[in-house]
Amino acid sequence: MASPRRKAGALASQVEGYRSWLAEHGYTKPTVRNMLKDLGHVGMWLSQRGLQAVDLNEERVRQCLSDQRQAGRRRVPGPRGMRPLLTYLREVAVVPPVQAEPSPLDGVLEQYRAWMAVERGLAAATMVRYARTARRFLAEQAMVGGVFAPGGLTGTDLNAFLLRECGRVSAGSAKGRVAELRSLMRFLHLRGHTPMRLGTAVPPVGGWRLAAIPPTMAPSDIQRLLDHCPREDAVGIRDYAILMLLARLGLRSIEVARLQLDDIDWRLGEIAIRGKGRREDRLPLPSDVGQALVAYLHESRPRSSTRRIFVTCRAPRGPIRADLVGDVVERACLRAGLPTVGPHRLRHALAGEMLRQGSGLTAISQVLRHQDLATTALYAKVDFIALRAVAQPWPETGAA
Repeated sequence: MASPRRKAGALASQVEGYRSWLAEHGYTKPTVRNMLKDLGHVGMWLSQRGLQAVDLNEERVRQCLSDQRQAGRRRVPGPRGMRPLLTYLREVAVVPPVQAEPSPLDGVLEQYRAWMAVERGLAAATMVRYARTARRFLAEQAMVGGVFAPGGLTGTDLNAFLLRECGRVSAGSAKGRVAELRSLMRFLHLRGHTPMRLGTAVPPVGGWRLAAIPPTMAPSDIQRLLDHCPREDAVGIRDYAILMLLARLGLRSIEVARLQLDDIDWRLGEIAIRGKGRREDRLPLPSDVGQALVAYLHESRPRSSTRRIFVTCRAPRGPIRADLVGDVVERACLRAGLPTVGPHRLRHALAGEMLRQGSGLTAISQVLRHQDLATTALYAKVDFIALRAVAQPWPETGAA
């Protein structure tokens, strides 16, 4: 019987390496067997056409799969199913990385990212948001007949883009667009791409700071979220630990995703939080939160090379993204029969409960890691019982 290496053609030397790579990334043994068969089919297809592994790319993978379907092979995977193979081959430098021809817009955006990192010292997540807005704005407003021409931008172009954004996002997000556009305009002028300082042409968005009442949840609803989280499998135990961090410590989604194994000092009972603006704080670790983390780390966390605490439960294994935290809260709301909320709602609820229990604004600010106490003062509005005690009665009016 022919060995797997002999059946793999031009990819025969990659069989064992790919097998180990798949196992490390959490693929089950039956899945590994099937994916090794796919490697063999691709390798034989390359050999039959006189090609080598270095010649493989997305286009040739699609052609290989098409030829297999025409030859009558059953259960041919789609291009998405072949991504792990190409990813592995590029990681071990067998297949060259994808090299797209950079456009003038790509070059400017790369300079913009470097400027934000070096000159402005922005956090990585902030740079991603700013660069996303910059790409969309420049693609819409600075492309003239397919040619990138930022020198022709005017205040009218900025206002038109901002008006479209205000029609689809909240007031808070619209204010963010203003800051993002002003940053981009400052960069373009400093680098000589625009002759005028157009940042001053970006109009401010109306709205009073701290005018709104932060949405919150009742303590009973928070407890329902926790009580309805199943803890019979790996996903449930992980999700419960995430919910405990949100409900008891008020962490942001990105802070949960960034947590690392070294951030927990079990001896001192502390946890390090990497928050906004590259800030790092240490908080006491409540016993119930610690127990939830221990249950996850000892019983359910899949084996992974990453030092991040929370990893995906499905292959390919790796650290979770911040948006998965929102998915965890959404699933918890559906199980508890509550209206769907985001992770930040639990942060608001923690602040409101601390206020009702008699904690001062300074203590709440320390737990939530606010840089400005005025931000924490917003939560004073949610204590309606205390506000009623100090409110003056409405003056009675005489009969008309």
